[in-house]
Amino acid sequence: MLLVLAVLFAVSLAAPWLFRRFGRSSFHILAAISALAMVWVLTYLPQVLRADQGAPSGAPNAPPSEITEWIPELGVEIAFRVDALALVMSLLILGVGALVLLYCARYFRSSEASAGPFAGQLFAFAAAMLGLVLSDDLVMLFIFWELTTVLSFLLIGYSAHRLLARRSAIQALVVTTFGGLAMLVGLLWLGELAGSYRLSEILASADQLHGTAADVALFLILVGALSKSALVPFHFWLPAAMAAPTPVSAYLHAAAMVKAGVYLVARMAPGFHETALWMPTVLGVGLATMLVGAWRALRQTDIKLVLAYGTVSQLGFLVMINGLGTEDAALAGLAMLLAHGLFKAALFMVVGIIDHETGTRDLTRLSGLGRTQRALFWISAVSVASMAGLPPLFGFVAKEVVFESFYGYAEVHPGWGWVVMVGVVVASALTVAYSARFLWGAFGTKRGATGEPLETTHFHAPAGAVFLAAPALLAVATVLLALWPAPVQRLIDPFVSLFHPVSEGAPGTYLALWHGLTPVLGLSVLAWGLGLGLFAVRERFGRLQQRTPAVFDAERGYRSSVKVLDVVAVWLTSVTQRGSLAWYLFIIIAVATGVVSGVLLFTAHQVPQSWIIAEQPLQLVLAVVIVAGAIGAVWAPKRFMAVLMVSLCGYGIAGLFALQGAPDLALTVLLVESIVLVVFVLALRNLPAGIWTQNPARFKIGRVVLGIGFGLAMMGALAVGMDSRVAVPISEEFPWMAYEVGQGANIVNVTLVDIRVWDTFGEITVLAVAATGVASLIFVKRRDARRRSLHEVPTGSVGRVLNEDNLTPRQAKEIRVARSFSTVAREAWLVAGRTVAPEHRSIIFEVVTRLMFHAIILLSLYLLLAGHNLPGGGFAGGLLAGLALTLRYLAGGRYELEAAVPFSASSLMGWGLALACSTGLVSLLAGGHIFQSAMLDVDLPVFGEHHVGSAIMFDVGVYLVVVGLILDILRSLGSEIDVRSEMENRAAERGDPYHGHGLHSETTLGVAR
Repeated sequence: MLLVLAVLFAVSLAAPWLFRRFGRSSFHILAAISALAMVWVLTYLPQVLRADQGAPSGAPNAPPSEITEWIPELGVEIAFRVDALALVMSLLILGVGALVLLYCARYFRSSEASAGPFAGQLFAFAAAMLGLVLSDDLVMLFIFWELTTVLSFLLIGYSAHRLLARRSAIQALVVTTFGGLAMLVGLLWLGELAGSYRLSEILASADQLHGTAADVALFLILVGALSKSALVPFHFWLPAAMAAPTPVSAYLHAAAMVKAGVYLVARMAPGFHETALWMPTVLGVGLATMLVGAWRALRQTDIKLVLAYGTVSQLGFLVMINGLGTEDAALAGLAMLLAHGLFKAALFMVVGIIDHETGTRDLTRLSGLGRTQRALFWISAVSVASMAGLPPLFGFVAKEVVFESFYGYAEVHPGWGWVVMVGVVVASALTVAYSARFLWGAFGTKRGATGEPLETTHFHAPAGAVFLAAPALLAVATVLLALWPAPVQRLIDPFVSLFHPVSEGAPGTYLALWHGLTPVLGLSVLAWGLGLGLFAVRERFGRLQQRTPAVFDAERGYRSSVKVLDVVAVWLTSVTQRGSLAWYLFIIIAVATGVVSGVLLFTAHQVPQSWIIAEQPLQLVLAVVIVAGAIGAVWAPKRFMAVLMVSLCGYGIAGLFALQGAPDLALTVLLVESIVLVVFVLALRNLPAGIWTQNPARFKIGRVVLGIGFGLAMMGALAVGMDSRVAVPISEEFPWMAYEVGQGANIVNVTLVDIRVWDTFGEITVLAVAATGVASLIFVKRRDARRRSLHEVPTGSVGRVLNEDNLTPRQAKEIRVARSFSTVAREAWLVAGRTVAPEHRSIIFEVVTRLMFHAIILLSLYLLLAGHNLPGGGFAGGLLAGLALTLRYLAGGRYELEAAVPFSASSLMGWGLALACSTGLVSLLAGGHIFQSAMLDVDLPVFGEHHVGSAIMFDVGVYLVVVGLILDILRSLGSEIDVRSEMENRAAERGDPYHGHGLHSETTLGVAR
């Protein structure tokens, strides 16, 4: 089954290519493939007829199934099952689909380029519908359900240049997606209640699922079914979807998509028709839909809309009978479902032919086609008579069994049952009336205001055999199945066996053209008489409809809801999206505080009984330091002072980690705070010195209150969470895993490079992306920047070394100086005196750098190599190396930084990521799992024997990425801003007003980068 579905989806992907190769004849190929798929489904017929339909998949004598594990951790399987219901639906989907594709070969012009994608989408829709009815897993069912939603959106919006098509497609998408999301909640809820997501297992144990939770879950599933099948109050999307091409209406809105909801009701009915909310929802909403759709069909002047509202009415009819939950209803429901697919698809195709050849669907303009298009008329007459339930057609056979089912239900449930029976008869009478209206409107001879016959509507070309073949075959099937309904009866009987009779000892019904003179036949005759009478007085009845006020217009309600949503969205966006980073952070933290506080206040949880303020006095001292730093950051008048206060908080937290026995975390936080402090200081050069520009007191107090509230909420959440723990913490397994599996004594580092290596790999990837983003923001050029003088440099990519012939003498001199001290061996390695202005030099910094740079680099390498067993690791070592580079930049400027690392930061990060990735691939190629570590014993001549883990290479990759990140930040926030500052100074000296607006010297940048 999975293979066939995969082939069908593959064919849908190839359909545009087929159309380019064979033109519209490719529809014949797709129709043939759909027919072959139907033959494949029929091969399961003997097994299905012999199987026990109620047995779960895998049980003895269960229907054919195919199960493949997909996500075993979540219990999700790719499970398919062919039982009687799935078989009937598959035949309808593939059989009618093949005829619709055959019809498309004449409907579309050969020059219509968009027909290729349309063919692929229509065929993919058929494959998705087939997957939906075959799915035996709730998750797979929902996936195929949503696939049909997306594909129907594309098909309805085929004429994307038309506003109506776009609007109708979006409306259908919104409504059905809303129902689909409600259904998803219900499906997951039901699966959790049942302890299985296998649909057959849930239905087999349905008698054990009862109570409010099961009722609500089933109601949510019904919401999805009702929205998909366009029942009240979701019915308005289906008539609007008639903006789609007629083949879409003939397939999606007559035989396939709208039947998905009916199928889901029929699928759930054997197990859940007795639940509390089932019957009120199915019968109440179904009857309302049947009456509303039929009433509105009689008001339409577009023959396609007459069929559309008629489809809405009959979908309510189908949901009612398939949800009734009795033997007779099960037989009647599937028989009526087949009958509806046959006659309604044929009628939509007839409408397409009329529209295609006359250019109109207005029944007030169509006249005389019954005389000129005899074949088309007889096809329509047969299908319309079947829709009205007239003998000797399959629509009559199915509707008689439907009436008999409702009649039997009314006898057992005399109150509500007779209300339903009367409503069904009234709706059936309206069905007869709009069926006659359609046939008269499409083919009858109309008269003008003077009483003279209107001119016969001209057909551009006769409807050929290819155009008529598909609707003609459906009309013939309607006649043959009425005369010989035994195959349908035999096909449906296994599904009927899942239900009980409406009352004990009641004889079961059967499909037949004649059941004798019964009360049910009398009800049918009554419906025919009332319907034909309404058609006879159609003008007076139409005036009555016009005078009848609409109690509630669902489409108007939908549009009002969308407008309100738009207004709220605009208001909310204007309030929240102000372009201020501080405001965004305020909103995020405020929402987080409110949510956490609400959970703590309004949910039941265990409050900790004992609190420990501090374990030793030094913790209180550090706490005071942290609080002082926080208060100082809020009340600091200058940005630089605020940054220092924030760093003070960070250093205090590092001290707390050290006191709690976490030296690795303390070291990392200490290094991170130092790097962040430098980055802030570098970035502050482009920001104003002051923080508050207006009403500073209000902003400060508000942030203080929010900060305190957020801190208290997080403290409470953590305390409650820790005190409410009932399971053993996973961290208790880490010590022995680190020592015995990772063979390292440093639990933190072994966790990063071995136990949770995937997390670390993702983090260093994010670091590389973040560094690239920072560099992109800093080095971006304004598109409107122009060259204003000969002192400017031609544009080129960042980092490119340009020809010195194009440079000014001053720029060329700077490059020669920079190259001389960075490439000539006899020059000292720190020559700030040659590259930094005297007022910017710091002798103390230069001396400290000369003394400490190499020692810091060696210490960073020590942390890298020793991190597996001692505090350290690649991250801490990389941060320390970055601090050494920062020190050298602060002492010697951007040229010194370039000399320290003569290759690009992106290369460092790229090599680091490549090295980290290669450690995982090597273990995979060696026959292990990806990122699986191995230990090696090495004997070095000088250093002796050592126990080395392969994870050290991953740690080296982390080291390179972190060093590259810091180098990129230094070159972006340091060197580049230095260049811009110098250019602004030079521009000020020249009096050039165009500098300082995003233009920078790329030649100097080429050396600095």
